[in-house]
Amino acid sequence: MPTYEYRCEACQARFERFLTYAEYGHTEVTCAKCGSDQVVRRIGRVRIAKSEDRRIEDLVDPAQLAGIEDDPKALGRLMRKMGDEMGEDAGPEFDEVVSRLEKGEDPEQIERDMPDLGDGFSDFED
Repeated sequence: MPTYEYRCEACQARFERFLTYAEYGHTEVTCAKCGSDQVVRRIGRVRIAKSEDRRIEDLVDPAQLAGIEDDPKALGRLMRKMGDEMGEDAGPEFDEVVSRLEKGEDPEQIERDMPDLGDGFSDFED
């Protein structure tokens, strides 16, 4: 059942009420604290479910990519956001790369220091 939030005009108490869709608008709601029928519905937070693809699209908009090739810290922040959004552990190598980028280290130097970084992804190479 949906939860509806209310505020009592008489005592200013805030409370919630569970109502079915059929009951909403047809059932009298009274204050849980003082019993008054002078209540006003409050609009609570709205949650929007997004697909994984949509969340990634929102992260990687063109405004966030501008100049990223020249800014290792910005690249690291973007990679951190993407990793967090995916919700999966990408492994210690990913964490090390992101941490080094966030410190401003050169991506090419990181790649030289970690030559096995791309192993396991040969199926995606051209």
